[in-house]
Amino acid sequence: MDFVFRRSYRGGLKAVILDWAGTTVDYGSFAPTAAFIKVFASHGVTIELGHARAPMGLMKKDHLRAISRLPEVAARWQAGHGRPCTEGDVNAMFAEFVPLQIEVLADYAGLIPGTLETVREFRAQGIKIGSTTGYTREMMNVLVPEASRNGYEPDALVAANDVPAGRPYPWMVYRNLIELGVFPAEACVKIGDTLVDIEEGLNAGLWIIGLALSGNELGLTRTEAEALPPEARATRRHEIRARMLQMGAHYVADGIWDAAEAVSEIQARLAQGERP
Repeated sequence: MDFVFRRSYRGGLKAVILDWAGTTVDYGSFAPTAAFIKVFASHGVTIELGHARAPMGLMKKDHLRAISRLPEVAARWQAGHGRPCTEGDVNAMFAEFVPLQIEVLADYAGLIPGTLETVREFRAQGIKIGSTTGYTREMMNVLVPEASRNGYEPDALVAANDVPAGRPYPWMVYRNLIELGVFPAEACVKIGDTLVDIEEGLNAGLWIIGLALSGNELGLTRTEAEALPPEARATRRHEIRARMLQMGAHYVADGIWDAAEAVSEIQARLAQGERP
């Protein structure tokens, strides 16, 4: 009888792959939403904030396409244009979206509280810092210098159009691992605030930490989030946490400010030979 022995990684974590908007910058992930609403309005179709947020985390052209396919938005497009939204329409909207997004990105480059402290803690443990995003490289060329001025510089950055396809495909994560020089995948953690962040990390074979309160799922500014009555805050946290765990997250933290505790839990599970 032949036996197959499977290697079990028992080392420590080597890298954390962080999202950008809603995770390390732009509390509540507001930079893209106004631009999406404005672009659809320019084509005679009204969309609400919920429509703009629904596919958050995707590469921005994919995001526009996903909004156009939401049943309510598709019906409005059909009513206004007498036909469905086409790929040509998506291309035209994306061409309009890019300069609108670039124009406002610097205004939303503020770091989310705890980013620098958490990154510092990771690096003290020998953990490298990678990053993925739904933004294109052109957009990141605006955002990265602003984040750098605020003290945040990941060791690697892969934008959505640096690879054949953005989230939920794992290519951005894989390219991060190559640039960081780390393997295996189970020695790495993906941290992000959207459901598609979780899907991206799972597809790449990483451990996943979702962030419930700092990003798109809650969709509030820091001031608004902190002003929520305790019961309402707890209810929203519970709902978001349930969605993220159902999607496959291994842990859910409120924000990057308390993600280090979940990373410590993952370190302990790795030491026991567990895999994501």
